[in-house]
Amino acid sequence: MVTKLLSILLVFLSTACLANAILIPMDQTQTNHLKAYGLAYVLLKDEVDVDWLLNYRGGSFMVRYTKAIESECKLRAISFEIISDASSQLIVSKIADPDVNMEVIKLHTAAKIAVYSPVKISPSEFENTDAVLLVLKYAEIPFEIIYDEEILKGDLPKYDWVHLHHEDFTGQFGRNLRRMSENDVKAQEAIASRYGYNKVSKMKLAVAKAIKEFCAGGGFLFAMCSGAETFDIALSAEGIDIVDDIDGDGHDPDAQSRLDFSKTFAFQNFKLHLDDDQGSSFSDINATGGRSWYSENEDYFSLFDFSAKWDVIPAMLVQNHEHLIREFFGQTNAFTKNTVKPNVLVMGTSSTSDRYIYGELGRGQWTFYGGHDPEGRRGGNRRMATDLHLYPNSPGYRLILNNVLFPSAKKKKRKT
Repeated sequence: MVTKLLSILLVFLSTACLANAILIPMDQTQTNHLKAYGLAYVLLKDEVDVDWLLNYRGGSFMVRYTKAIESECKLRAISFEIISDASSQLIVSKIADPDVNMEVIKLHTAAKIAVYSPVKISPSEFENTDAVLLVLKYAEIPFEIIYDEEILKGDLPKYDWVHLHHEDFTGQFGRNLRRMSENDVKAQEAIASRYGYNKVSKMKLAVAKAIKEFCAGGGFLFAMCSGAETFDIALSAEGIDIVDDIDGDGHDPDAQSRLDFSKTFAFQNFKLHLDDDQGSSFSDINATGGRSWYSENEDYFSLFDFSAKWDVIPAMLVQNHEHLIREFFGQTNAFTKNTVKPNVLVMGTSSTSDRYIYGELGRGQWTFYGGHDPEGRRGGNRRMATDLHLYPNSPGYRLILNNVLFPSAKKKKRKT
């Protein structure tokens, strides 16, 4: 009996010694890619460093083994493998081979996340379908919601990562899409009035400029849908009236020729859609604008294959188990190729448009991603939020979560 117990104990101790790391594969074997990002974020928040294995099995994660992390993987229904220290070192050695397009990136800290959304101040039912809000909630990643007032008060430095979605920074309330209710409009007008702006468009410009300053100072900006397009339009139109009759007067007839593209992040040489008869479209930045939300086409855009060792930033941002992503639509579907500045890095593209782009400003970085919801159904009810329990392996949503983890690659600041 004693011999049997001793044998069991030896087996247990041997297993415990071998269980030195947890590998979370992110290839096709992963049962829940989106929750895996959430676990990585939570570990970083708890000051547990995470290795992001770029291009290794779809961009896997690896951490030191603890029983608590193993339990958390099980709780979140995340696929994982318990491996020995020797096995983890073998993986790292394989990745270090200069002839292999892989790299180990150490993630250190969890970014403090803010989502800029009108749900902060009004019902804004349409904004509840914001893909970033949906995936942060599903992945159980903590965030705070802010809107114009918080930015005008100077709160942006509290955050590391800010997201803009289906927003209209031109002050036209989404133009003729009618996505904003009367209460939504009044709520924005009230903020403008409190801060001394006689037009919402002027307030939105001030907000856009504050976000630009946040990014230049070292912040991370992630924008989707009309948030990306109208942000640049507003910056280019500083001091120019581009709003038609919504604010009580017409637009400047010379507005187009007066735009200053040197002030924008991503776009140049675009043509504004200034008249009401052009519906919800803001400019020709928006590719396939006529297709808008409704299309039966099953088109795809492709992700570029970057060098993990030399082009580390874009390699992080395109990590995926699929490299062809089903296109999805929104008020701003994708970006017309000839409006994208030549210094902008295109990370995802189709034959007709650029979908996923990156750039740097000062000490900060930004990513723009076209479309509204990566799993949004064509021709469906665009006011109905996608249930991500049905899409736990969504490659389109993975691109969003790559951006959430991206700031964590920055090294910890030394304590003084």
